[in-house]
Amino acid sequence: MYRSLIKPLLFRLDAEDAHHLTIGLMDAASRVPAWPALARRVTAPASPMLEQTLWGQHFASPVGLAAGLDKNGVAVPAFTALGFGFLEVGTVTPLPQPGNDRPRLFRLPEDGALINRMGFNNAGMTDLHARLSALGARPAPVWVNIGKNKVTANEDAAQDYRRCVAALQDVADAFVVNVSSPNTPGLRALQGADDLGALVREVLQEVEAQRVRTLKAPPVLVKLAPDLHPADFEASVDAAVSAGASGLIISNTTLSRDGLTHPNQQETGGLSGRPLTRRATELVRAAYRQTGGRVPIVGVGGIFTAQDAYNRIRAGATLTEVYSALIFEGPGLVRDLNTGLARLLARDGFTHVREAVGTAS
Repeated sequence: MYRSLIKPLLFRLDAEDAHHLTIGLMDAASRVPAWPALARRVTAPASPMLEQTLWGQHFASPVGLAAGLDKNGVAVPAFTALGFGFLEVGTVTPLPQPGNDRPRLFRLPEDGALINRMGFNNAGMTDLHARLSALGARPAPVWVNIGKNKVTANEDAAQDYRRCVAALQDVADAFVVNVSSPNTPGLRALQGADDLGALVREVLQEVEAQRVRTLKAPPVLVKLAPDLHPADFEASVDAAVSAGASGLIISNTTLSRDGLTHPNQQETGGLSGRPLTRRATELVRAAYRQTGGRVPIVGVGGIFTAQDAYNRIRAGATLTEVYSALIFEGPGLVRDLNTGLARLLARDGFTHVREAVGTAS
């Protein structure tokens, strides 16, 4: 029904208007008593071979929702009801900010891609804390992607990240340090090895400082861009892991426009979707080889099918995330990915998803 009826209607709207409409409907669905829990019984992964425990948290599936779709955490119950194993909300900044001028979100249907230059538009850390605090029991972990405000200079960026940690540690199951969005001027400079290592240490110091108050110490992951030079990518991976990051998310959107056909390729911003599939898989493989599997890697970028997710896992990803594919394929995508992953694992003789991680690296 999504592809034949709902998607054509949504795609008649401006891309961002369709996004806000969808999030509004998901928000409304989240408020229907008992509906998310009942829906989860139908959509939840049925195969124990997909279940994992990482950082002391239970993941019913290795398929998660990437950051950017639910920036303000308004529809966590409804997204959980789709069958995701975990959700990543944000990017959130200390202060609310409107982001860049519209239009700032563009579809490239023939390419299976999106371009966005949103610019960390969000309601701020105080609003997100209130929303996550109001949630009841969580059937899946909720990660918080954190960034700096646009007006904050890079030399002061660590304080913005620390403020987000201090405000949200009691409601976050993990923090994702976002230094790789192309839509905040100067942000990607923080991926340099020295700056990144220092930033991760600052974030971890704040997590430790908040441990007594919150009685928890969420893992800290770092999200990297796909556009780094290979030597710089290797240096950034080493810096993040050496500084104590608990995991890596690979990768963010790209500035590359190779192979695109749609006229919207001329728009500035970060590209996501199918054009990233091969590049993101290669980067996961490179990071897995470099780290020897010492820290979990989350593979994101161009995952549209169970085979895409399986390839990412075999390249070295312990978990995966989707965003653009959900826009093009609809809510049934999550169940298709879970079902397909279980089938592919069984076909190749694996009894558990962890057995497949890195087998094609």
